[in-house]
Amino acid sequence: MKTLKYIAKFITRLVLILLLFVGYLLIQYREKMHNLGFIKLQWQLIFPVVLILSFLGLFITAAIKKYNQGDLNLLLIVNSVMLIIYGMAIFFRIYALIGH
Repeated sequence: MKTLKYIAKFITRLVLILLLFVGYLLIQYREKMHNLGFIKLQWQLIFPVVLILSFLGLFITAAIKKYNQGDLNLLLIVNSVMLIIYGMAIFFRIYALIGH
């Protein structure tokens, strides 16, 4: 139970650090990203939106309960890992399009 608490805190901090890193990259390569075009609003975007909203909901709930519920921590860990994997997939796709 205590291990899940520390893992959940670590993973959520890792997600937040990765978000800051992505924000830095977006600012750094703004002119190259401009050539990629705009995101078309399609039904496929519902899945990342649900993943991000569930992360925010689990993160806020776990923070309010001070990471004391094991099931909530486990859900937060799984959601965060899936969010990291999804973010890596998007990063590699954009990296290939930019042509570094």
